[in-house]
Amino acid sequence: MIIFRPIEIVVADIMVVWHTVLTWLGLAPESGAAWALSIVGLVVTIRIILVPLFVKQIKASRAMQMIAPELKAVQAKYKGKKDQASREAMSRETMELYSKHKTNPFASCLPMLVQAPIFFALFRVLNYEIGPDSAGIGWLTPTLAAQADSATIFGAPLSATFLEEGSSMTVKIVAAALIVAMVATTFLTQRQLTRKNMPASALEGPMAQQQKVLMYILPFIFVISGPNFPIGVLIYWTTTNLWTMGQQFYVIRRNPTPGSDAEKTYKARLAAKAAKKGVPLIDSSNPDHLVIEADEAGETGGQREQPKKKPRKKR
Repeated sequence: MIIFRPIEIVVADIMVVWHTVLTWLGLAPESGAAWALSIVGLVVTIRIILVPLFVKQIKASRAMQMIAPELKAVQAKYKGKKDQASREAMSRETMELYSKHKTNPFASCLPMLVQAPIFFALFRVLNYEIGPDSAGIGWLTPTLAAQADSATIFGAPLSATFLEEGSSMTVKIVAAALIVAMVATTFLTQRQLTRKNMPASALEGPMAQQQKVLMYILPFIFVISGPNFPIGVLIYWTTTNLWTMGQQFYVIRRNPTPGSDAEKTYKARLAAKAAKKGVPLIDSSNPDHLVIEADEAGETGGQREQPKKKPRKKR
């Protein structure tokens, strides 16, 4: 598709750059390890670029969780009212609530929406631009395309699919294992975000039900569509899920949502470290301030000592 051509070129170029680096580090140019790790490198590159969007997603998701009780109150206010005026009033109050808290339900989907064209572009590169007869694309020359075509991981070509006609049992086993990994990591990523980092108030109501449905629908979609994905695409999606889980774990551990189980665990951890250091956890002059807080390296320290003014020497 012409509309995806620029993205396909960028995807191919990033893979070639990583392949060049890996070859320089000693991997054989035609090896499956070099090309599979090039796809992993593609994930790393894309996810680093998307870090600002991920931060925005976390903030939006947290804001949506925090306003869940207010949204529930608006919905209860107009429950059972089907007239046009009531529907418009409910919609208006809901939008005012989103505007007040500077969030909306679509902001939490930004990283996934941005990755969708990249995912599709990689699918097309592996399906149509890799092979002995390829004319190449971007920095992916015909020679490199032929090397990528011959590259295998555990005996399965990166461009092979589970449902491909004539595919060997090796291909089916490798593809099936990657599909299971992709589905499992997709489910665990959703569960990690909804179960550990949501306050009790956000686990009830229509929005919570939508989150639960999404947690099961996405893996189910991949169960159906996964057998049609090339092995290289399965590697990409599983790797990006693992990256997401790591990012979420870091954010949830360091900055949990107020009222969530993750926050209780966070405060218990700080309390244990405070007791070990023999300092109070809470500043008596400011109950909302924690004396001990996690620093950037994940460790904790006591309350920072304020510099003392030295007395001047008399002349």
